[in-house]
Amino acid sequence: MSGNATFSLTDTAVVSVAHVDAPEVVTSAQFDEMLAETYGRVRAQPGMLESLAGIRERRWWPEGHLYTDAAAAAGAKAIQASGVRADEIGLLIDTSVCRDRLEPSSAVTVHNALDLPSWCLNFDLSNACLGFVNALQVAGNMVDTGQIDYALIVDGEGSRLIQEKTLARLSGPDATMADIFAEFATLTLGSGGAAAVVGRHSENPGSHRVVAGVARADTSHHDLCVGSLDQMRTDSKALLDAGLLVTKMAWGDAAEEMGWTDMDRYIVHQVSQVHTQMMCEMLGIDIAKVPLTFPFLGNVGPASIPITLSREVDSLEAGDRVLLMGIGSGINASGIELIW
Repeated sequence: MSGNATFSLTDTAVVSVAHVDAPEVVTSAQFDEMLAETYGRVRAQPGMLESLAGIRERRWWPEGHLYTDAAAAAGAKAIQASGVRADEIGLLIDTSVCRDRLEPSSAVTVHNALDLPSWCLNFDLSNACLGFVNALQVAGNMVDTGQIDYALIVDGEGSRLIQEKTLARLSGPDATMADIFAEFATLTLGSGGAAAVVGRHSENPGSHRVVAGVARADTSHHDLCVGSLDQMRTDSKALLDAGLLVTKMAWGDAAEEMGWTDMDRYIVHQVSQVHTQMMCEMLGIDIAKVPLTFPFLGNVGPASIPITLSREVDSLEAGDRVLLMGIGSGINASGIELIW
């Protein structure tokens, strides 16, 4: 395997992980009601979001709530849970897909909101739904090399704006069945925030060591899911098929060598019922070891892995092997092992 496809870390750990939930619950049945006229006109079957994707509901932030507000709130919770002082944090990475603006970075607003020190390096890292996983590797390398003592990784996502605009378009008199299929994935999105503090395992008793990871890419599929804050158009079937192939490529190189075939928990990116079932069948993963959040949160982008991990904290025991697994449109696939 090539040198940049796999990595290992020697003394990096997740010190804390936290999440914040958006307060407004929006059901898939509500979406069906909004689209009832279009469904009737194009002879579409209501209930597809729940029957096909397995998503009953998702959450929205109140109008005016910024994505950086969500990221900062999660970051504050992670810092408090870690016991680390703000002035000890030498790196802040914001991995959000959703952005309130193009410039400056989202990280500067979170940095200011959390009153982090001037010597805390801060920037955004964007890679579709894999941003948080990629940031864990970047932060770990800086911890291992002694450049920083602690890093804070944050993410804030919101689906309200894009879903309101999508529902308005699909409710129009010119919407077709092709439009419904092209924007179906948009209606599976959710809202939430997540954060993790990363530091040295040797200096933080009870922390959770980051062991190693692997990544693979097939960027010939870069046009299967293309989105802005206003609209996302997705070839869902092609994206699913291609994503599974890239995942299998990464898994085939790493599973036996790293012993990933029988982990205690698999924290996977939460896309849909079909995606999760097909991935588990393809890789031979026991689906009982895969906790699910998409039925009630939807796909919260790069926040979905840390949100799901945060929800599992109380059920994990010291020594459990946990694999973080994700696919990002583009297409990239990554896995990172933690020892809890």
